[in-house]
Amino acid sequence: MRFWAYLLDLVVIGSINRLVFYPVFRAFDLPLSEDSMFAPIAILTALTFYLYFVLMTKFLGQTLGKMAFGIKVINLKGDTLSWGTVLFREWIGRFISSAIVILYIVVAFLPKKQGLHDLFADTTVIHER
Repeated sequence: MRFWAYLLDLVVIGSINRLVFYPVFRAFDLPLSEDSMFAPIAILTALTFYLYFVLMTKFLGQTLGKMAFGIKVINLKGDTLSWGTVLFREWIGRFISSAIVILYIVVAFLPKKQGLHDLFADTTVIHER
């Protein structure tokens, strides 16, 4: 479920970028080349990616993809997700997990189905009732 939710989130983020930011770049005749990670469009799309995950997880406990599949991020202690927890999980933890892609497979073998970024932040993803 988490995989499919993530793919749906990528579609949402890609749609936001292509419907909002790409037309603005074209209107102002700015380059859309993503050849460099420091290209303005690359920075803007990365910012959209991280803001989407951080803000949706902080305020709703789930992204649109997670909503569609009925799953939600919770704190293992039962507390509300703090800014520190969300930032660590979505920014640092996800960066580490994506840098070493094989670490995402860890989810399938852990009892609470936690990804590496969940282990770091003391969170897990549950099915909503």
